[in-house]
Amino acid sequence: MSILSEIIKTVQERHEYLYELLVQHILLSLAAIVIITAIGLVTGIGILYNPKLRGPILGTVNFLYTIPSIAMFGLFIPLIGIGYVNALVVLIIYGLLPVIRNTYTGLNVVDPLLLDAAKGMGATPWQVFSRVRWPLAFPTIVSGFRTMVVMTIALAGLASFIGAGGLGQAIYRGINTNNSALILVGSISVALLALLADLAIGKIEKSLKKKSVTKGKSHVWLKYSGLFVIAAIALFMLFTKTGKSTGKEIVVATKPTAEQYILGEIISQLVENNTDIQVIRKFGIGGGTSNIHPAMLKGEIDIYPEYTGTAWLFVLKEPQIINPDSLYSALTKAYAEQFNLNWICRLGFNNTFTLALPETVAQENSIHTFSELAQKSNSFIFGAEFDFFEREDGFAGLNRIYPFNFKNKVELDINLKFQALENNTVEVINAFSTDSRIKQMNLRVLKDDKLFFPAYQAGIVIRNETLQEFPELNGILKGLEGLIDDSTMLQLNYEVEIEKKSPDEVAQTLLKSHRLIK
Repeated sequence: MSILSEIIKTVQERHEYLYELLVQHILLSLAAIVIITAIGLVTGIGILYNPKLRGPILGTVNFLYTIPSIAMFGLFIPLIGIGYVNALVVLIIYGLLPVIRNTYTGLNVVDPLLLDAAKGMGATPWQVFSRVRWPLAFPTIVSGFRTMVVMTIALAGLASFIGAGGLGQAIYRGINTNNSALILVGSISVALLALLADLAIGKIEKSLKKKSVTKGKSHVWLKYSGLFVIAAIALFMLFTKTGKSTGKEIVVATKPTAEQYILGEIISQLVENNTDIQVIRKFGIGGGTSNIHPAMLKGEIDIYPEYTGTAWLFVLKEPQIINPDSLYSALTKAYAEQFNLNWICRLGFNNTFTLALPETVAQENSIHTFSELAQKSNSFIFGAEFDFFEREDGFAGLNRIYPFNFKNKVELDINLKFQALENNTVEVINAFSTDSRIKQMNLRVLKDDKLFFPAYQAGIVIRNETLQEFPELNGILKGLEGLIDDSTMLQLNYEVEIEKKSPDEVAQTLLKSHRLIK
């Protein structure tokens, strides 16, 4: 099937999902654009008349603009949390520079002779500004506004990194599930949205440059009135999207992996089909547990799928417990006491960490265990996701047990490790035991002969406040206890990552097969 056919099929099958993301993207972008415009214009005018503030303000916005956007989203997580507000603040910060700079520049470069002439004719300061300086500066201001709008729409694509939705979610989900068609649909949609906005503003900008002095005023205001009407209608249509709201809402979040998307859909669909609670999906949150767990404690997220080993070693930072049942018992008690969070059930499979390398390489070097790899590690390049190098149950702890001395260590996005292995950027990776690409790429999973990695049994974590508000969730979610074994999860991952099925389709099929939904 050609990539064009895959794109068309993706749009046809997921049009409702894509429409929802489009709505989120437009609303987030519009909110940011309105606030940026208001702040930017006021600030640009302010520094024109107050030279003492000019240097500090322009220096500050220039400095903030140089900070990588993805870092800015992350920096605000401890202060604001994840989601819409975080994304809005970051978009506002990045959009201020072109508006402030163009507003100040446009107003400042007006010919002083024209200003003096207006003053000589008896014009008040306000008349000088509104009838001379502002009209002459307006094309420059619109140019800055145009740059800001396009940049804001494009940058809003990163909002999905912190669970704020938008078309970037389709891109991020496509990366996480190895779905090139979904990546292209999301990317093209963002590009088209930015292009349409740019063309519309360009038309206005062009008309402003050509308008005559005598009849331009009424013509321009008529045009702006029309634009405001169109914008109002568009907003009304977006806010009145079809669908009933019961006022009951919970937020389900996931980490950025195909497996987590599937588990998130299983939880969401089970709740939606058995209650009148509306589920808000915040899937694929960057940073995984390190960002989701704090958001749970703040009440920004109600439910998410987690792994026992991650919770015990990474969140609680406790010594390893080998026995899975003993670990789960201690974990549920600690989470209840320290965080007021409830491990409501275990799903039935163990997705533990492991190390893997191509079968041919393993055979050539007679490597079967972690210890054997450690002895020959100086011949290999190791690749893993960013947080694996930071977490206690990751490379730091592993290296204390096994004296690895890799030729080089490469930090990668969690979903790019297999591609890096395929193109020989790395030769050994960390992996999860239920990852479908292990089978697809014929990799050898090495034996953890010193038992460093504990059990990583998947379970569901929920806030106790959420259970108190919606007690029916207790019985519904416990219906997932032991439902998914290792082979089943491996097959579900395979269907999403290799066969390109959507996580919601795979989840729905599983739930229907067990008669948990109709």
